[in-house]
Amino acid sequence: MDRLSLFHPVTSIADLAANGPTIYQSANGVRMQNAAGRDVIDMGAGLWCVNIGYGRGELADAAADAMRNLSYQHLFGGASCEATILLADRILTLFRNRANAPHMARVFFGTSGSDANDTALKLVRYYNNMRGLPAKKKIISRLGAYHGVTLASGSLTGIAAYHKAFDLPIEGVLHTSCPHYYGGSENGESEAAFTERMVADLEAMIKREGPDTVAAFIAEPVIGTGGVVLPPENYFQRVQEVLDRHDILLIADEVITGFGRTGQWFGTGTYGLRPDIVSLAKGLTSAYFPMSANVVSERIWSVLEDTSAQMGAFMHGFTYSGHPVGSAVAMANIDIIEQEGMVENAAALAPRLLSALQERLGENPYIGDIRGVGLMAAVEFVADRETRRPFAPGTNPHRLVARLATEQGVLTRALPYLTVNSFSPPLSITASEIDEAIDRYAQAVALATPQLAALDASA
Repeated sequence: MDRLSLFHPVTSIADLAANGPTIYQSANGVRMQNAAGRDVIDMGAGLWCVNIGYGRGELADAAADAMRNLSYQHLFGGASCEATILLADRILTLFRNRANAPHMARVFFGTSGSDANDTALKLVRYYNNMRGLPAKKKIISRLGAYHGVTLASGSLTGIAAYHKAFDLPIEGVLHTSCPHYYGGSENGESEAAFTERMVADLEAMIKREGPDTVAAFIAEPVIGTGGVVLPPENYFQRVQEVLDRHDILLIADEVITGFGRTGQWFGTGTYGLRPDIVSLAKGLTSAYFPMSANVVSERIWSVLEDTSAQMGAFMHGFTYSGHPVGSAVAMANIDIIEQEGMVENAAALAPRLLSALQERLGENPYIGDIRGVGLMAAVEFVADRETRRPFAPGTNPHRLVARLATEQGVLTRALPYLTVNSFSPPLSITASEIDEAIDRYAQAVALATPQLAALDASA
């Protein structure tokens, strides 16, 4: 029935037709059960999103109560509802008190990370039009970045597979270098020197395009789907200097890093960012309800506010913006994160996740780098550790390992840009669950190693 009725996202139609889907029946905590009744530890938290873990009745209760009380309310024309007002205030308070971002001023709601980044792009255009700078519209993203799959956010994404045959990216979106120190540094190049080269690439692009045409730079604090790429030494501090020099906005895509993933509430705080717009989704509701948000700085809000009388209504929004059920779910989700110390748990268990991966896998000849921050880690595969030589294109060693890992009872993602398996478990995970998951993953890598050797030999 699946093969004859369902159109799967980000899935090979040919592979699905040949092999069929993998169907999951239930989940609780960090564990899922597939249709065969097999226990699987989800080390991906779905798609980086089930931060509080599966099966939390508190969120089901919050949703049911909200549906009975006020099943729907739009925000158009100044209409509002209590749950959404409280949620907006709470998000701003978290940014101001937990991320050292007192300049954040208002919250706009949507339904997905993709539409949040579409909203960010539209806000940038609107802002500069209101400032009388109609030429200042280009957005610089990065190779390897993932910002969504809609027409605009898919263009911001810097992974070619998401552009192929879709006629993307759209005009006005540019991609500068990916700051992946392990894979992109030159022999003997220090991390500080690599940062300077990345920043020089960015500034050269700005100057080549003309600073009066470049409006914003968008970046994930940690590149997620592109390979769990951590920013190199002083990277964001140096980038911010360039942006300040040329009057360019910073959009922080915190769809993945928001709500505890890095061991702090937001990547903005982890890396000392000064964003003008922040995009949120995933951890906002731990994926129990589709919801996103844009947090807008005073710099942008003041321009919108000052020009409102002459412009009229701000003509952007969605039917489900600030949905009262989603707002209630998000409030209950944040309650659990706070009351159960999940951000602190992520920080405390981060060394254990990284050391477990390094101790069990660090000597494997086909694993080049193991890295991470908070409960967000990567295992990167190479054909030769000494030279960092990659596997031949199309051999996909990380996909082989991920498939074997599933057979061993642990879910890890094979990412689409680098040959990386990613780990981003629910923030509720325990030390013993981490150990069990990495045991299972290490078994998969051991099984895969002869096949990895054969992959390299046949290339």
